Amino acid sequence: MRRYLTLSRTYTYSLLFAAPLLVLYELGAAWLGRGSEAGLRNGADVLLRTLLATGGVRGTAAFTGLLLLVAAIFIAVERRRRRVPLSAGVFLAMLAESVLYALLFGVVVGTATSWVMGGFGLRMAVDPAPVATLPLADAMVLSLGAGVYEELVFRVLLVGGLVGVFRSSGLGARRAGIFAALLAALAFSAFHYIGPYGDPFTLSSFLFRCLAGLAFSALFLLRGFGIAAWTHALYDVFLFVARGV
Repeated sequence: MRRYLTLSRTYTYSLLFAAPLLVLYELGAAWLGRGSEAGLRNGADVLLRTLLATGGVRGTAAFTGLLLLVAAIFIAVERRRRRVPLSAGVFLAMLAESVLYALLFGVVVGTATSWVMGGFGLRMAVDPAPVATLPLADAMVLSLGAGVYEELVFRVLLVGGLVGVFRSSGLGARRAGIFAALLAALAFSAFHYIGPYGDPFTLSSFLFRCLAGLAFSALFLLRGFGIAAWTHALYDVFLFVARGV
Protein backbone atom coordinates (compact mmCIF):
# COMPACT_ATOMS: atom_id res chain seq x y z
CA MET A 1 0.00 0.00 0.00
CA ARG A 2 2.81 2.43 0.85
CA ARG A 3 4.45 1.68 -2.51
CA TYR A 4 1.18 2.35 -4.33
CA LEU A 5 0.56 5.62 -2.47
CA THR A 6 4.08 6.77 -3.32
CA LEU A 7 4.07 5.74 -6.98
CA SER A 8 0.60 7.12 -7.71
CA ARG A 9 1.68 10.61 -6.61
CA THR A 10 4.73 10.76 -8.89
CA TYR A 11 4.69 13.00 -11.95
CA THR A 12 5.07 9.91 -14.12
CA TYR A 13 1.91 8.17 -12.94
CA SER A 14 -0.11 11.31 -12.28
CA LEU A 15 0.48 12.88 -15.69
CA LEU A 16 0.23 9.64 -17.68
CA PHE A 17 -3.00 8.86 -15.85
CA ALA A 18 -4.46 12.30 -16.67
CA ALA A 19 -3.38 12.25 -20.34
CA PRO A 20 -6.35 10.16 -21.59
CA LEU A 21 -8.74 12.72 -20.09
CA LEU A 22 -7.07 15.46 -22.13
CA VAL A 23 -7.19 13.39 -25.33
CA LEU A 24 -10.83 12.34 -24.84
CA TYR A 25 -11.89 15.90 -24.08
CA GLU A 26 -10.12 17.35 -27.11
CA LEU A 27 -11.53 14.64 -29.40
CA GLY A 28 -15.02 15.21 -27.97
CA ALA A 29 -14.76 19.00 -28.27
CA ALA A 30 -13.51 18.67 -31.87
CA TRP A 31 -16.37 16.32 -32.73
CA LEU A 32 -18.99 18.60 -31.18
CA GLY A 33 -17.50 21.67 -32.86
CA ARG A 34 -16.84 19.85 -36.15
CA GLY A 35 -13.38 21.37 -36.31
CA SER A 36 -14.42 24.88 -35.28
CA GLU A 37 -12.12 26.64 -32.79
CA ALA A 38 -15.20 28.38 -31.32
CA GLY A 39 -16.94 25.13 -30.37
CA LEU A 40 -18.15 24.10 -26.93
CA ARG A 41 -15.31 24.46 -24.42
CA ASN A 42 -14.83 24.27 -20.66
CA GLY A 43 -14.41 27.72 -19.10
CA ALA A 44 -11.03 26.95 -17.55
CA ASP A 45 -9.86 25.70 -20.94
CA VAL A 46 -10.90 29.00 -22.53
CA LEU A 47 -9.18 30.97 -19.75
CA LEU A 48 -5.91 29.08 -20.18
CA ARG A 49 -6.06 29.34 -23.97
CA THR A 50 -6.60 33.10 -23.73
CA LEU A 51 -3.61 33.51 -21.42
CA LEU A 52 -1.35 31.40 -23.63
CA ALA A 53 -2.55 33.15 -26.78
CA THR A 54 -0.93 36.35 -25.50
CA GLY A 55 2.35 34.46 -25.69
CA GLY A 56 1.73 33.33 -29.25
CA VAL A 57 0.33 29.86 -28.56
CA ARG A 58 -2.80 29.69 -30.72
CA GLY A 59 -4.86 26.83 -32.05
CA THR A 60 -5.83 23.50 -30.54
CA ALA A 61 -2.87 21.60 -31.96
CA ALA A 62 -0.31 24.06 -30.57
CA PHE A 63 -2.11 24.38 -27.23
CA THR A 64 -2.55 20.65 -26.65
CA GLY A 65 0.94 19.94 -27.95
CA LEU A 66 2.41 22.42 -25.45
CA LEU A 67 0.57 20.77 -22.54
CA LEU A 68 1.75 17.30 -23.59
CA LEU A 69 5.30 18.59 -24.10
CA VAL A 70 5.41 20.11 -20.60
CA ALA A 71 4.05 16.87 -19.15
CA ALA A 72 6.66 14.86 -21.05
CA ILE A 73 9.45 17.11 -19.73
CA PHE A 74 8.29 16.66 -16.12
CA ILE A 75 8.14 12.89 -16.59
CA ALA A 76 11.54 12.73 -18.27
CA VAL A 77 13.22 14.83 -15.59
CA GLU A 78 11.67 12.74 -12.82
CA ARG A 79 12.68 9.45 -14.43
CA ARG A 80 16.27 10.65 -14.78
CA ARG A 81 16.41 11.45 -11.07
CA ARG A 82 14.69 8.35 -9.72
CA ARG A 83 13.48 4.95 -10.81
CA VAL A 84 9.71 4.91 -11.34
CA PRO A 85 8.65 1.43 -12.50
CA LEU A 86 5.53 1.42 -14.65
CA SER A 87 2.76 -1.00 -13.71
CA ALA A 88 -0.71 -1.45 -15.20
CA GLY A 89 -1.91 -2.49 -11.75
CA VAL A 90 -1.08 0.94 -10.32
CA PHE A 91 -3.07 2.68 -13.06
CA LEU A 92 -6.03 0.36 -12.47
CA ALA A 93 -5.87 1.02 -8.73
CA MET A 94 -5.77 4.78 -9.41
CA LEU A 95 -8.88 4.46 -11.57
CA ALA A 96 -10.69 2.47 -8.88
CA GLU A 97 -9.67 5.04 -6.26
CA SER A 98 -10.97 7.87 -8.46
CA VAL A 99 -14.29 6.09 -9.05
CA LEU A 100 -14.72 5.59 -5.30
CA TYR A 101 -13.99 9.25 -4.54
CA ALA A 102 -16.33 10.39 -7.32
CA LEU A 103 -19.18 8.27 -5.95
CA LEU A 104 -18.66 9.59 -2.42
CA PHE A 105 -17.93 13.19 -3.38
CA GLY A 106 -21.45 14.54 -3.84
CA VAL A 107 -22.75 12.91 -0.67
CA VAL A 108 -19.88 14.15 1.50
CA VAL A 109 -19.78 17.72 0.16
CA GLY A 110 -23.58 17.97 -0.03
CA THR A 111 -23.94 16.82 3.57
CA ALA A 112 -21.25 19.25 4.74
CA THR A 113 -23.01 22.08 2.89
CA SER A 114 -26.33 21.22 4.55
CA TRP A 115 -24.69 21.19 7.98
CA VAL A 116 -23.08 24.59 7.46
CA MET A 117 -26.22 26.15 5.99
CA GLY A 118 -28.35 24.65 8.76
CA GLY A 119 -25.96 25.98 11.39
CA PHE A 120 -26.61 29.50 10.16
CA GLY A 121 -30.35 28.91 9.78
CA LEU A 122 -30.17 29.20 5.99
CA ARG A 123 -32.11 27.17 3.44
CA MET A 124 -30.54 25.03 0.75
CA ALA A 125 -31.64 26.31 -2.66
CA VAL A 126 -29.74 25.39 -5.78
CA ASP A 127 -31.30 26.47 -9.08
CA PRO A 128 -30.40 24.42 -12.17
CA ALA A 129 -27.50 25.87 -14.12
CA PRO A 130 -27.76 26.50 -17.88
CA VAL A 131 -25.28 23.66 -18.44
CA ALA A 132 -27.90 21.26 -17.02
CA THR A 133 -30.01 21.84 -20.13
CA LEU A 134 -27.26 20.72 -22.53
CA PRO A 135 -27.51 17.41 -24.39
CA LEU A 136 -25.85 14.57 -22.51
CA ALA A 137 -22.97 14.25 -25.01
CA ASP A 138 -22.12 17.96 -24.66
CA ALA A 139 -22.33 17.78 -20.87
CA MET A 140 -20.05 14.74 -20.72
CA VAL A 141 -17.43 16.45 -22.89
CA LEU A 142 -17.54 19.49 -20.60
CA SER A 143 -17.20 17.14 -17.63
CA LEU A 144 -13.98 15.70 -19.04
CA GLY A 145 -12.74 19.23 -19.66
CA ALA A 146 -13.56 20.21 -16.08
CA GLY A 147 -11.50 17.30 -14.80
CA VAL A 148 -8.47 18.30 -16.83
CA TYR A 149 -8.55 22.08 -17.02
CA GLU A 150 -10.22 23.12 -13.77
CA GLU A 151 -7.82 20.90 -11.85
CA LEU A 152 -4.91 22.23 -13.90
CA VAL A 153 -5.87 25.89 -13.36
CA PHE A 154 -7.24 25.86 -9.82
CA ARG A 155 -5.19 23.09 -8.25
CA VAL A 156 -1.88 22.75 -10.12
CA LEU A 157 -1.36 26.41 -10.98
CA LEU A 158 -3.32 28.24 -8.26
CA VAL A 159 -2.95 25.94 -5.24
CA GLY A 160 0.57 24.91 -6.25
CA GLY A 161 1.58 28.50 -6.90
CA LEU A 162 0.10 29.79 -3.64
CA VAL A 163 1.78 27.02 -1.67
CA GLY A 164 5.09 28.08 -3.20
CA VAL A 165 4.47 31.74 -2.30
CA PHE A 166 3.42 30.92 1.27
CA ARG A 167 6.34 28.54 1.77
CA SER A 168 8.78 31.19 0.52
CA SER A 169 7.30 33.63 3.08
CA GLY A 170 8.21 31.24 5.90
CA LEU A 171 5.02 29.26 6.46
CA GLY A 172 5.22 25.55 7.12
CA ALA A 173 3.96 23.05 4.54
CA ARG A 174 0.67 22.31 6.36
CA ARG A 175 -0.33 25.94 6.94
CA ALA A 176 0.72 26.89 3.42
CA GLY A 177 -1.47 24.12 2.01
CA ILE A 178 -4.46 25.14 4.13
CA PHE A 179 -4.27 28.83 3.19
CA ALA A 180 -3.71 28.01 -0.47
CA ALA A 181 -6.66 25.61 -0.51
CA LEU A 182 -8.97 28.20 1.10
CA LEU A 183 -8.09 30.97 -1.36
CA ALA A 184 -8.27 28.64 -4.35
CA ALA A 185 -11.66 27.32 -3.20
CA LEU A 186 -13.12 30.85 -3.21
CA ALA A 187 -11.75 31.48 -6.71
CA PHE A 188 -12.97 28.06 -7.90
CA SER A 189 -16.49 28.71 -6.62
CA ALA A 190 -16.70 32.23 -8.07
CA PHE A 191 -15.51 30.95 -11.45
CA HIS A 192 -18.66 28.84 -11.83
CA TYR A 193 -20.88 31.95 -12.07
CA ILE A 194 -19.02 33.40 -15.06
CA GLY A 195 -19.96 32.93 -18.70
CA PRO A 196 -23.06 31.76 -20.60
CA TYR A 197 -23.13 28.38 -18.85
CA GLY A 198 -22.46 29.75 -15.38
CA ASP A 199 -24.65 28.85 -12.42
CA PRO A 200 -27.29 31.31 -11.19
CA PHE A 201 -25.85 32.62 -7.92
CA THR A 202 -27.23 31.31 -4.65
CA LEU A 203 -25.47 31.26 -1.30
CA SER A 204 -25.94 27.50 -0.96
CA SER A 205 -24.48 26.75 -4.40
CA PHE A 206 -21.55 29.10 -3.73
CA LEU A 207 -20.88 27.34 -0.43
CA PHE A 208 -21.15 23.93 -2.09
CA ARG A 209 -18.60 25.00 -4.70
CA CYS A 210 -16.27 26.33 -1.99
CA LEU A 211 -16.41 23.06 -0.07
CA ALA A 212 -15.98 21.16 -3.32
CA GLY A 213 -12.92 23.28 -4.08
CA LEU A 214 -11.49 22.51 -0.64
CA ALA A 215 -12.10 18.79 -1.18
CA PHE A 216 -10.45 18.80 -4.61
CA SER A 217 -7.52 20.82 -3.26
CA ALA A 218 -7.04 18.34 -0.42
CA LEU A 219 -7.20 15.49 -2.92
CA PHE A 220 -4.64 17.22 -5.13
CA LEU A 221 -2.24 17.90 -2.27
CA LEU A 222 -2.58 14.40 -0.80
CA ARG A 223 -3.05 12.22 -3.89
CA GLY A 224 -1.77 14.25 -6.83
CA PHE A 225 -3.11 15.79 -10.02
CA GLY A 226 -4.07 12.59 -11.83
CA ILE A 227 -6.46 11.24 -9.22
CA ALA A 228 -7.92 14.72 -8.56
CA ALA A 229 -8.56 15.21 -12.29
CA TRP A 230 -10.22 11.83 -12.78
CA THR A 231 -12.30 12.21 -9.61
CA HIS A 232 -13.56 15.60 -10.77
CA ALA A 233 -14.35 14.38 -14.28
CA LEU A 234 -16.08 11.20 -13.13
CA TYR A 235 -18.13 13.06 -10.51
CA ASP A 236 -19.43 15.45 -13.16
CA VAL A 237 -20.11 12.58 -15.59
CA PHE A 238 -21.99 10.59 -12.94
CA LEU A 239 -23.99 13.70 -12.04
CA PHE A 240 -25.10 14.37 -15.62
CA VAL A 241 -25.87 10.71 -16.28
CA ALA A 242 -28.00 10.56 -13.11
CA ARG A 243 -29.92 13.67 -14.19
CA GLY A 244 -30.58 12.12 -17.58
CA VAL A 245 -31.94 8.84 -16.20
